[in-house]
Amino acid sequence: MDWDALQYFLMVARHGKLARAAQALHVDPTTVSRRVGALEKALDQTLFERAPAGFTLTAAGRALVPHAEAMAAAAARVHASEGGRAALSGQLRISVSEGFGNSFIAPRLGAFVAAHPELEIDLVASSGFLNPSRREADMAILLARPRKGPLITRKLADYSLGLYAPAGRQDWAEAVETAPLSRAAIPVIGYIPDILYAPELDYLGEIEPGLRAAIRSSSILAQRRMIAGGAGVGVLPCFLAERDPALRRVRREQAITRSFWLALHRDVAQQPRIRAFIDWLDGEVRESREVLVPDRP
Repeated sequence: MDWDALQYFLMVARHGKLARAAQALHVDPTTVSRRVGALEKALDQTLFERAPAGFTLTAAGRALVPHAEAMAAAAARVHASEGGRAALSGQLRISVSEGFGNSFIAPRLGAFVAAHPELEIDLVASSGFLNPSRREADMAILLARPRKGPLITRKLADYSLGLYAPAGRQDWAEAVETAPLSRAAIPVIGYIPDILYAPELDYLGEIEPGLRAAIRSSSILAQRRMIAGGAGVGVLPCFLAERDPALRRVRREQAITRSFWLALHRDVAQQPRIRAFIDWLDGEVRESREVLVPDRP
């Protein structure tokens, strides 16, 4: 199969729109449309559903993607072996928890962007995750190791959580240190139990058995703001809260440990853009160990 024709198919599959694929290939959209149409005719298969919102892969298109990705990886290796350095291009979509995406990845992403200016990066940082098995994202950073699907998974990092109070409430800090929260008459802030998107976030019972939040939000960033603003005390990831002057950690001996897991579809695991991002992220995690687990020696 002609690699040149597959490049056009792959860029449309990655971007979902002719204009964006054309920009990545440095050609005009008409050329992309013509080349994709010619490939479909040669294969006698419809690879995309066309709609005003963009191009969506058909079953035949989804089946072709791993083969096209494999050829892209092989082409990049050949280029590298000849002494060149192929610029990474295309779309990279990472699904990650709201707190880790906003407070760890986003502030550090500038160096990666500067090194790979032709990449388009979607950082989906939200309460909930996209599924790499269904190709909703190139990779996901999850709170638990997935057990199903054609995925490659491994632990990315451990991280610590602690109990935090508003920095300006010395009375609360002293009360929390000397009495159970259930008797301290201090509001507890946490997640909404019936819309908790991961069981790993159900950790208030590790602070005190039976502890419940009276002020709740589905957003860890909102919880942080509420604690800092004096609404109550609550559990936060240390990478999110430890260096915030508006917050004060209490009961430091009560450290909760959780882990982030990296998951990606096995068909894209060796793609240069995927490997480059993972290598960069691994380096950031190594250099920031004391931010993620400040209590660990």
